[in-house]
Amino acid sequence: MPDSVYKVIELVGTSTDSWEKAAANAVEQAARSLRDLRIAEVVKLDMQLDDKGKVEAYRAKLNVSFKFEGS
Repeated sequence: MPDSVYKVIELVGTSTDSWEKAAANAVEQAARSLRDLRIAEVVKLDMQLDDKGKVEAYRAKLNVSFKFEGS
């Protein structure tokens, strides 16, 4: 098996329902334009609040890796 190189990018997914859906949204969107996704690591969870303190959206910050195909 040849040696491989992977690139890691940071994504932020959002959802009005949950952190899990926010993370899934980020990965699903990335999979539309990136090939060979390998790992998604949630590094931070937070919420967007309205002016009354009500949760408007859940946000998940992820590091996502995919196989690098350099020249």
